[in-house]
Amino acid sequence: MNIEVTKPAIQWFKDEFDLNKEHPYIRIFARYGGCGSLQSGFSLGISAERPNKIGAKTEVDGIIFYIEEQDLWYFDNHHLKVKYSRKHQEIEFVYEQSN
Repeated sequence: MNIEVTKPAIQWFKDEFDLNKEHPYIRIFARYGGCGSLQSGFSLGISAERPNKIGAKTEVDGIIFYIEEQDLWYFDNHHLKVKYSRKHQEIEFVYEQSN
């Protein structure tokens, strides 16, 4: 599973979260409820917290974006692209089928 984060999304995370060299982590996790399009009844959440058991990660501009092993089921063989929507002024998640 791959995680891609666009440059506008990276800037949004820098503006919205207190990230520094000691705490450069953004967790992406499955949560019950919300308006997710991949798994019925679930959606993705984000938080700034240290990892426990990383299942997938990427590092961009000194920020480590990761998904815990326990949340990989949500992605069902899809890659994740994290984008920033200028229109809605919020983060968007795009799923791409993996081979």
